[in-house]
Amino acid sequence: MDYETIIGLEVHSQLSTESKMFCSCMATYQEMAPNTTICPVCVGMPGTLPIPNTVAIRHVVRTGLALECEISSESKFDRKNYPYPDLMKGYQISQFDKPIATNGCLLVEGIDEMTKVRINRVHLEEDVAKLMHRSNSDESYSLLDINRSGVPLMEIVSEPDLRSADEARDYLTSLRTILRYLKVSTANMEEGSFRCDANISIRPVGDIKLGPKVEIKNMNSFRAVHKALTFEQKRQLNCKRNGERIVQETRGWSEQDGETFSQRSKEHAHDYRYFPEPDIPPFNINESEVVELQESLPELPYARRIRFIESYGLSDKEAEQLTLSKEMADYFEQVALLGSVNNVLVHASAKAASNWLLGEMTRLLNEKSTEISLVKITPANLIELQIMVDSKKLSSTMAKEVFEQMFDTGTSPTEIVNKSGMQQISDESTLQTLVQEAIQINEKAVDDFLSGKETAVRFLVGQVMKLAKGKANPQLAEQLVVKELGKIRME
Repeated sequence: MDYETIIGLEVHSQLSTESKMFCSCMATYQEMAPNTTICPVCVGMPGTLPIPNTVAIRHVVRTGLALECEISSESKFDRKNYPYPDLMKGYQISQFDKPIATNGCLLVEGIDEMTKVRINRVHLEEDVAKLMHRSNSDESYSLLDINRSGVPLMEIVSEPDLRSADEARDYLTSLRTILRYLKVSTANMEEGSFRCDANISIRPVGDIKLGPKVEIKNMNSFRAVHKALTFEQKRQLNCKRNGERIVQETRGWSEQDGETFSQRSKEHAHDYRYFPEPDIPPFNINESEVVELQESLPELPYARRIRFIESYGLSDKEAEQLTLSKEMADYFEQVALLGSVNNVLVHASAKAASNWLLGEMTRLLNEKSTEISLVKITPANLIELQIMVDSKKLSSTMAKEVFEQMFDTGTSPTEIVNKSGMQQISDESTLQTLVQEAIQINEKAVDDFLSGKETAVRFLVGQVMKLAKGKANPQLAEQLVVKELGKIRME
């Protein structure tokens, strides 16, 4: 019997706000000493009054609009009750029956086709404290850092529309890119600001009824999500083939072992005893405010990708890579448009900009662990460098050396070339002298050419480059070598 995999994802993304969800404590806690950015509201002391962060609410509305959701005219907060040690109050302020956004969708372009993933809801809640587990030879224990408690947390729940680990990874990538374009979240999975729980089940192909659902937790990277779902899919298929029952449960992911492991049974639905938050009244989201937020949305990744293909003649792959980051896309467009003013050739300028950004720029950003927003190379200086290449003042190899110096110092390419004397030799008379010298001192290569070995031409060009200390125009050098060898053949 053939089975299909059913996957739905619950994504929690910390929102980029200055203060926490219901108090004035700093929301940026990562670099702070444990338990230093807390107050009575964070820990739910009796008599405290939570006050909603309106910026966080607006962030959720903008996200809902970007995901084509319906925005509720009225919403409210609820208390979600569960007894975990990372929940200081014994309950979490969340949203139950009246979330801010519902019934949306996200188009995800995978390897083979476009997948429409329905969005069930987008709601707002507070993050919980952070448990840090420790152990030594004598005992195991856990430490609690309350700094994270109360940080605004947006939950995006998909419908079970994903059918593979690949699709799940593509969905997460697309969703993260949108959140970063909106600037509502850093969406950094490794730092914990973008977290994912995956629900996975299998069923016979053609069946409508869903099978027993397994929830997977503890995945802290896209790679981990992909590996965990791949493993769990195989595990459940093996259970079916061996006649074993698939238990509805929560499983953790062990990166070390490369497998999921059972944490707790979920055979019976957990009753969180939701009830309306008594200290926060329901709130309205005005239609005029929704319209304002809709108009404030930036051009989103997929739309920008299509425009880059149509306007700049980029390939699908180039456009996809450039639009993964809004900052990279912005930088590319500045270079492309500035270049087109100088040489009128929009597509040529865009292609050159794409090559630099996806090649040397990406390499150096990765090597030096920095971001495009911090790069010292101005778009104007990058255009200046490309003009030097186009006019044969610099070879491609030289240009890469100059680019790296520009990256480190922010200096213009003209200044770097003038100081280093790196400029390419394209003067024909100068190169002619070097060609004649190379031929004179390499008689065997000349004999090889005369006997029919065309590879001798490349060797002699290399000798010219050596004599010129790498500064010779290789195309012109080759032309002159062939011309000179032709004369010798005619003698």
